[in-house]
Amino acid sequence: MDAKRNVEMSGYDSLDGMWFMLREIEQIKNGTTDWELRMQFLESHLLLIMASGKGRLTIDGRFIELRQGSVYVCAPGQLVEAAVDALDERGFFYVRFDVSEDSSSADSHVQLVKRDSRFPVKGEIIASSPVSISVLCETICRCFGEQDRLQRFRSQIYFQELLYILLQDALLIQDSGTEVILEYMKSYIEEHYQDELTIEHLAKVAGISSRHFMRLFKKRVGCSAIDYLAIFRIKQAQQLMRKEGEHRLKDIARHVGYQDDIYFRRKFKHITGVPPAAFMKSSRQKIIAYHSLNIGQLIALQITPYAAPSDHPWTDYYRRKYQTDSVLPLSSNETISREELRRAAPDYIIGIDSFVSAGEQAKLGEIAPSFFVPWLNNNWREHLCLIAQFLDKNAEAEVWLENYENKARFVREQVKSVIKEDSLLILRISGDRYNVLGSRSLDAVFYDDLHIVPAHGIDRNLSDQLQYTAPDLLANFDADRILLIVDEDALSQTTRQTLQHSQPWSELKAVRNKRVDFLPAYPWLEYNAFTHELLLDEALKLWRDRA
Repeated sequence: MDAKRNVEMSGYDSLDGMWFMLREIEQIKNGTTDWELRMQFLESHLLLIMASGKGRLTIDGRFIELRQGSVYVCAPGQLVEAAVDALDERGFFYVRFDVSEDSSSADSHVQLVKRDSRFPVKGEIIASSPVSISVLCETICRCFGEQDRLQRFRSQIYFQELLYILLQDALLIQDSGTEVILEYMKSYIEEHYQDELTIEHLAKVAGISSRHFMRLFKKRVGCSAIDYLAIFRIKQAQQLMRKEGEHRLKDIARHVGYQDDIYFRRKFKHITGVPPAAFMKSSRQKIIAYHSLNIGQLIALQITPYAAPSDHPWTDYYRRKYQTDSVLPLSSNETISREELRRAAPDYIIGIDSFVSAGEQAKLGEIAPSFFVPWLNNNWREHLCLIAQFLDKNAEAEVWLENYENKARFVREQVKSVIKEDSLLILRISGDRYNVLGSRSLDAVFYDDLHIVPAHGIDRNLSDQLQYTAPDLLANFDADRILLIVDEDALSQTTRQTLQHSQPWSELKAVRNKRVDFLPAYPWLEYNAFTHELLLDEALKLWRDRA
């Protein structure tokens, strides 16, 4: 099927057994500024219908630019974050709905779908008639808000009509732009990774010549389409190896698309740094991430923690992303946590020396061999290597760091035409304080790895929590660009609003030139390998994909 299609026709076969119920619809107009949907796991289906405005949508870490005239579909279980601005009187529509499926047996009940929905459309739909959709949404809003039950019932009928139009539009030929095609091809590879995919076949699906496809894919993604396929296949193989029960390597190789066992083993070692048999053996180990920062360090070493802090905001994300429902949530109470660890009988415990007292380190060492990362005198790369050395995973660390350096080089070239020689100030609002991020923070990615010029006056020898500033002092940094990070608590959000309505803020060069970008506090403030790799992707979203 042509790459310009947003969905495959076969996905529509399941519609006969589906039921749809509108739960919420709201029109947000120009009276609202900076509408945001906080990062969350969706419990129901979500539509964002852009009659006007612009914004951003992040689904499971993948950035999508919200644009007028398009509709965006998100499914239950996805990790979603969104923001919309520049609205006029047409606004945009926020719609939540549930999908139920009938198993078609005579004695079965209709089941509400909360995960793994078979709803045939996800992502962006380019509306063939945005005006018609907008008018229909306004009608649905009006009827849905009526006290009369028949009118509310009518809103459900109109909602079915809306879904019909959207599903119909999803079958139409979509925007043929290079970015759309290549994003589709990435998804196509991930969906068909078990098939025998060749450059000729992928180019045919994309609707362009083989040579043109190869050049565009590598320029946009940073690696060839065949390398992208191989990396995805090996990740799927790793998932199977981590699961309980023994799968023969031959069967795993066949499952992920490799018919030649020897080639599979060679490719696995090339991508991961270790042979598949060694990976399978080590994946059975129970390794504990005693501190939240250890999660990202272990993930970079291809280790899914057996246990991790339950109060960490992203523990659920790691569990879902890596399909590890067996991750043990550790209590924040040291006494309770020790007892949980004793029952778990781990092979190793990884912590951080600065955050665990010497007495507690000794007690944990009695439970299992433990390593507490020397935090203050080492950077994040050294943290990774020290853990790798303790766990005998030096090869994995070397491969990961090599891949990181290659990716950083690619991202640096991609954003260079946008950033040029602009200076950058990374500002965090935490409570009522304004912190200039300097050393031992995400600044290492932007200043060191991407070679972006730090704003004047940033002292990178200080801790990120020590260099405070105030709104009337921000002009002293003379920053061409500002990256603003705001904590999620109410006081921080209030401080942000106060700042953005202040005269000193409006007079800043970066604000006047509309060069202020935003990041959520989590997970970007975590100083570890995995988060920093994600930041490279985020830099593309900030400065290449929005350019």
